[in-house]
Amino acid sequence: MENRLPDSFLPEKMRVLSGSALKMIAIITMLIDHSALMLLSRYDPATLPLFSLNGTAYSLYRICRDIGRVAFPIFCFLLIEGFLHTRNRLKYGRNLLLFALISEIPWNFMHTNTWTFEKQNVFFTLFLGYLACWAIEYFWEKQVMILISLLALLYLSIILNADYGWRGFIFIIILYVLRTDKPAQAIVGSCWLYFEWKACFAFISINMYNGKRGFIRGKWMKYLFYLFYPIHITILVILRNCLFP
Repeated sequence: MENRLPDSFLPEKMRVLSGSALKMIAIITMLIDHSALMLLSRYDPATLPLFSLNGTAYSLYRICRDIGRVAFPIFCFLLIEGFLHTRNRLKYGRNLLLFALISEIPWNFMHTNTWTFEKQNVFFTLFLGYLACWAIEYFWEKQVMILISLLALLYLSIILNADYGWRGFIFIIILYVLRTDKPAQAIVGSCWLYFEWKACFAFISINMYNGKRGFIRGKWMKYLFYLFYPIHITILVILRNCLFP
């Protein structure tokens, strides 16, 4: 992974972000988004308009939510990088499912402050997308099997109603299929993200990726990256219930 320089629409000198840097961008923007959703939404001054652009009023809350849109595409890109370079795909998929299950209770409390919620957390979307990438590669010579597998996983994504839903699932497939053509990946991916157009800005950082792993190395650091999702949600739930009982 260290010596592979990915294709990009940016010149080589601008490809300065490692995989670890992308992970940090993803978790920071996600934290900003979730903090706005759970805390700023209940703090009246944060919801007051600061300025207006093309007829749309922007508050601190709205700005933070928009910043958070870039997190999901980066997580999807990192998922595909992990799929392509992991030494144990079964273990990688198992970890995604495990943390999907671990994250479900904090996710439910984030939205309803109860044990249940009609939608599932984003780890389920990533897990299904991972299975789709695996199916495409495994059945590459059997196009009918690819179609059957993807339709079955698509149906499952609809049934689970996970975060970003079936649109997020198809977005992962788009990134995987166009993984060797970054300009096409950015154009098609951006068009697909019409429902969350601010997420398109994620392709700037994705195309600044230099193919290097970066400073996040080793098993414990990897699991800490996974654990950040349920842990930060749990902390925000506690803060919300203390500050806004």
